[in-house]
Order: sequence, then C-alpha cells, then structure tokens
Amino acid sequence: MKDIKKTKTKAPVEPFKIKMVEIVNLPNQEQRTKAIEKAGYNTFLLNSDEVYIDLLTDSGTSAMSDNQWAGLMLGDEAYAGSKNFYNLEKSIQDVLGYKYVVPTHQGRGAEHLISAVLIEPKKNLVVVPRNMYFTTSKIHVEIQGGVMPDVIIDEAHDPENEHPFKGNVDLKKLKDVIEKVGAKKIPYVNVEMNVNMAGGQPVSMENLRQVRELCDSYNLKVVFDATRSSENAYFIQEREEGYSNKSIKEILNEMMSYSDACIYSAKKDGLVNIGGFLAANDEEIYEKARNLVVVYEGLHTYGGMAGRDMEALARGLREGADDRYLEYRIKQVRYLGEMLTNYGVPIVKPIGGHGVFLDALKFFPEMPRDQWPSQTLAASIYEESAIRTMERGAVSKGRDHKTGENIFPKLELVRITIPRRVYTNTQMEYVADSIIKIFEKREQIKGLKMVYEPEDLRFFQAKFEKI
Repeated sequence: MKDIKKTKTKAPVEPFKIKMVEIVNLPNQEQRTKAIEKAGYNTFLLNSDEVYIDLLTDSGTSAMSDNQWAGLMLGDEAYAGSKNFYNLEKSIQDVLGYKYVVPTHQGRGAEHLISAVLIEPKKNLVVVPRNMYFTTSKIHVEIQGGVMPDVIIDEAHDPENEHPFKGNVDLKKLKDVIEKVGAKKIPYVNVEMNVNMAGGQPVSMENLRQVRELCDSYNLKVVFDATRSSENAYFIQEREEGYSNKSIKEILNEMMSYSDACIYSAKKDGLVNIGGFLAANDEEIYEKARNLVVVYEGLHTYGGMAGRDMEALARGLREGADDRYLEYRIKQVRYLGEMLTNYGVPIVKPIGGHGVFLDALKFFPEMPRDQWPSQTLAASIYEESAIRTMERGAVSKGRDHKTGENIFPKLELVRITIPRRVYTNTQMEYVADSIIKIFEKREQIKGLKMVYEPEDLRFFQAKFEKI
C-alpha cells in the first residue's frame, strides 16, 4: 500500500482546542456484519452506537464552540419577541446581507415555506429550474404540483472534469426552459450553493450575476439554497479572479445580493445541531412567509426554534464565515480526497466542500445499475470499518412519476460527508485506509436487490438484500 499521507495538501492544523471528548467503540467484524444486515444494507437504518466514524451527513453534526455553548445559557424562551431572534436577525443581516428573516425548525421548513409562498398549488403545472436537484427541495416543489428540472452545466455530470465551478447554471439550458414553458409558469429559479448532488461543487460569482441578469430580463424571482454558501464563498475567494483579497463576509454579501430570497439549513455552515431560516430582500416574499410560518412552525420570532438555539446560530453563523476556520474545513476534506486519489480510488474532481464523493460506477464497472452500486459500496464500507457513509445515486433519484421506472442518473456516488470540527486528521487517515481496502477487493463484492421501497424519499428507509 502506498503512503497515504503523501498528499499535495498537508494535514491542516486545527484552529481550535478540543475541550471535551465522546468515547466511541469500534464494533468487531461479526457485529458489523449483523448490524448492516439488520439495517437492510441501508446505512440510514443503522443505530448510531453501531457506528465508529459517522460520515453519513454534515447536517446537524457539527461541534459547537465554547462561545455557542455560552450562548445557549442566554436563551430567552419568550413566546413572542425573543431577544435571541433579534440577535439572529442582526447576524444574518451582517453575514449574508438580507433584510428580512423568518426562522424555521430546519431547512425543510424553509423549503416548505418558499414553495407555499411562490407556487400556486395544483392550479397549473409549474416549473422551478434549479442548477441540480436536491431530494427534499425537489419533493416540496412536486407536492405543490410542480417539477424541478436540472439546468446545471454538463461538466457537473463528469466526475473527472476539473472545472473549478461545476455547480454553475447553464444559462442556455435555463433560457431554453423559460422559452419552452413560458415565464408565467416559473414561480422562481432556484440556485444551490456548493451543489450537493454534484459532489459539493461551487457556483461562481460571475454565474450568479449572469443568472440574476437573465432572470431580470424575464421578470423572474431568484431564490438561493444558501445552506453551504460560506463554503461556496471560500472557493470563490480561492479560485475566482478579483476575490482573493476579499473577506468571506464581503463575498457572501455580494453573492446574496443577486437573489430575492434564500432558504437555509443552519445545520451546516451555521454550526448548530438544529434550525434554519428563510431570508429575503423581497418584502412581499417576507410578508407571506411571516404569515405562513405561524401556521406551520411557530410565531415569526421563533418559527420552531428555541431561543437558545437561535442564539447559538447567531454566533455560529459568524464563526462559519471565518476565513481561518473555512481554510481548515476545506483543506481537511481535500486531505482525505487526495489520500484516496493517490491510491487510484475514483472520486469526483475537483474535491468539493463538505465531503469526498466516491464514483461507484468506476469502483464497480461491471455491476449492473439495478444492483445499486452506490448502495452496495456504502454498505461495504460500513461492514469493513464501521464507517457510515451514504448513497447519492439512483436510490436517491427515485422513479419517474409518469412511467414508474427507476431513474439512473449519470452520477452514481457515495458521499463521505465530513462533520465540522468533529473528527481529527488521524481519523481521516483511518477512513482513507479503510476505503482503500475495499477498493483492493472490489471485484469480490456483489450487488444488492431492493426488497422494500417507500413511496417518497426512498433512500431514507429502503431495504436491500445481498444478491
């Protein structure tokens, strides 16, 4: 085996001290085999105490700082007018630049609100173009009777392509959709930062500006999924001409100025375990969302969040936009990715922001798509090492609503998602070594068959058996 530590990116130095630890156990081989079989070879159905290193998601899994923990003690649990809401509002105005804020219990609450505010349900078929779909964003549009076509650049579908901004919207594709269906059938255009399903790939500032200009020409609203916008801003600072000397906060403010509103899961860049919000510059969107949040979440000054959680988010949003922290964050992910590529393990390039994405089709080139290569790989990684990752391919994509046939996307990936400020670089080396062991014996691994499938978002609860 090659020395996995010889990477272009050095193991980043943590810009923090560890003050508390959680003891974790490594299940033995027999325990791991029984656990994954019981879970139906779906890593979502494993119990957390069966997992040694949990890389299922970066959502709500961050380690909070001493400053955030101190903020929890200042929770004002007033039903109306909590001071913590006003602290959060000020933080969002400062870091992101939006004028109006509606808190929600998490990102899905914000997705629900924006769909309910801007889409007239079941009246006519509506279309919400997005650079690349995300599972929950897509289904919220579909529940309202709409569809969400991808308008991302072609480079995003090629794991080997090194385009620095593979999350960019293809302006021609977007214009073609607008011309085909008509602007009146498009309630808004949705742009995701650090596109998850493409491998954590960023959108350039130039592209955001061009999307805004195109949408203005058709009088269309632009809504960002800004969940990982701070990480996206880091890539703009690193890769885009004219931004190397600008702070992350300055870049974020310009980014958000090209939108009418954003939806935001605070459980990522916000460095908290729960929470989200809808933020807007458009007063009409804000007023409608503020009215609806009372129906579905809670009063507009807490919206499903406790005061202490709003305070932790107000502080975490600033910490998550800190230049030094983001350099460490991105470089830790990059360090893991380079350890894998040094050994020839196929991943999505360039290495993204919140995780490393394995290319399951190149991992298992002979495996039929209906044997679920990504699901097979994620289950195999757990059985080998008690590391939990997740499938991001055909199981996540689901079925065609008209034909009932499985949709097999060009990208068939396994996401190795790195929680923020949780795992050490030594643990990243264990992850790399474990995946390399699977890669060495990949020809011996057989696929899976699906034996249970829920109607919606099947990747959460589907069950499989070995072929």
